[in-house]
Amino acid sequence: MTIRIGEVAPDFKVDTTQGPIQFHDWVNGSWVFFFSHPADYTPVCTTEMGRTSQLLNEFEKRNCKPLGLSTDTVEEHISWIDDVNQTQNTNLTFPIVADPDLSIAKLYGMIHPSVSETTAVRSVFIIDPKKTVRLTMTYPMNVGRNFDEILRVIDALQLADAKRVALPADWRPGEKVIIPASISDEEARDIFPQGWKELRPYLRITEV
Repeated sequence: MTIRIGEVAPDFKVDTTQGPIQFHDWVNGSWVFFFSHPADYTPVCTTEMGRTSQLLNEFEKRNCKPLGLSTDTVEEHISWIDDVNQTQNTNLTFPIVADPDLSIAKLYGMIHPSVSETTAVRSVFIIDPKKTVRLTMTYPMNVGRNFDEILRVIDALQLADAKRVALPADWRPGEKVIIPASISDEEARDIFPQGWKELRPYLRITEV
């Protein structure tokens, strides 16, 4: 299955390290960083789980819940968390989905058969409070995720929603933004009373 931006994230009921969850109920008005791993007790995955745990306060500031997935059991996850905590100097408390039968990995298109029939690639889904998929990314098994980019894109999506703006290449919080071409100059005067710089009729730069 291919999960596309703008679609409702598929619901599922599953056991996690924090107990069973019904995904759509668990979202409960939050953003979600849903990310998959090939397997427990693998080196890159261990660093990623640890980094997510270290950044938990940053996710909480953004009203965003991390939800990990690995194609192993709850028991294996719980044992692995001890390794994560010890090697990454953290205390992992967010839930990790148990998916030993690959049902959720297949539901979300995390299994890429040309790479492996039994383990999930490093997929990322950013899901908004309406349960809509807003971003997808896929990394190969041997390359860890860029967590600066994950936090940046959550910031960008939230700002775009709140201020009706678009974000330029390499945008960081506090930098200038773009007025979407879908907003006319007349409408923009009401939305952006601070004005803007017009580089081209379709490229208007402003501050928020």
